[in-house]
Amino acid sequence: MSPESHPHPDSGTPSASAADARPAGAEPLVWADPARRAHFDRWLEAIAPRHGLEPGTVRMASADASFRRYLRVDGAQGSRIIMDAPPDKENCAPFVQVATLLQQAGLLAPQVLEWQAEQGFMLLTDLGDRTMMSTLDPQQPQAQQALYLQAVDTLVTWQVASRPGVLPPYDEALLRRELGLFPEWYLGHYRRHPLTDADRKVLETAFSRIVARNLASPSVYVHRDFMPRNLMVTDAGLAVLDFQDAVYGPITYDIASLMRDAFLSWDDSFCLDITVRYWERARRAGLPVGDDFGAFFQAVDYMALQRHLKVAGIFARLTLRDGKPKYLADTPRFIAYIRATCGRYDELRPLLRLLDRVEGVTPASGYAFGRL
Repeated sequence: MSPESHPHPDSGTPSASAADARPAGAEPLVWADPARRAHFDRWLEAIAPRHGLEPGTVRMASADASFRRYLRVDGAQGSRIIMDAPPDKENCAPFVQVATLLQQAGLLAPQVLEWQAEQGFMLLTDLGDRTMMSTLDPQQPQAQQALYLQAVDTLVTWQVASRPGVLPPYDEALLRRELGLFPEWYLGHYRRHPLTDADRKVLETAFSRIVARNLASPSVYVHRDFMPRNLMVTDAGLAVLDFQDAVYGPITYDIASLMRDAFLSWDDSFCLDITVRYWERARRAGLPVGDDFGAFFQAVDYMALQRHLKVAGIFARLTLRDGKPKYLADTPRFIAYIRATCGRYDELRPLLRLLDRVEGVTPASGYAFGRL
């Protein structure tokens, strides 16, 4: 997700000659495990001649919420990206599979040039460092419309390429497992809210409704984190990153992810405008979004609610278990999304009341409309 690195205080550092070869201002590369560093050095030395790489220029590019990190290395044909994904913690096979699917669909995605599966090292083409997120001005939503419509076109192209039986199903078991992160990590570990039997009943009833509504949506390829931080602005158009968790599931998921962003909020009118335009383009492309936009928008609401409950739990876990407190700073955004959505549907009001008790919120009297 967001670029982030956590150097270990006892990590080794590159030699002085290697450090001197790095571009000025580059973040030094550190290793928590000397044995893994040795494996990396041997692998890089072996592939460097084939790709014209300069091993002494390796430096940090970014890291994410997983155990993966990304390095950049210079070469005769320009820079390349190296994925460092410890195989005991990360499975790179889905990344390779989905990269191929994206390219087959005609979309821009990193090309896998080398893959050392046993150690989890991968050499990729470099799509630059200009994310869609970095180009946006949250204060001027309408000025961002053209870029968001590029993202919509990218999403429609991805979904049109969908075939059943290729990616893992986004089924009831996975949906419920994700929802379970909210009571376990957000309510339990982070808020330290002991759940009563009545609380558990409220959660189970709400979760069952959410799952049922989501499973009722037709299935397509789902990126599962389709948002501006994972879209790169290039001269050839938008490129897609961070796709290794892709599944086959509700068509509503990726548009919900795009417009109810983990790190950025837009006002209701802009969210509605882009969602309508997605729905119109998806219909023209023959995607199963239905003929009733109101019904589709409700389905997006329920899908977004599932995602926000899940991510609130994930961000709490990242902070408390994995020592990455940066993500929890965006939790208020998710709670606001959850409260606004629950407030729009009578059947979700019990969940809203439970959340208000946990958050210490006094419900406003009269009518109020929450932001998306």
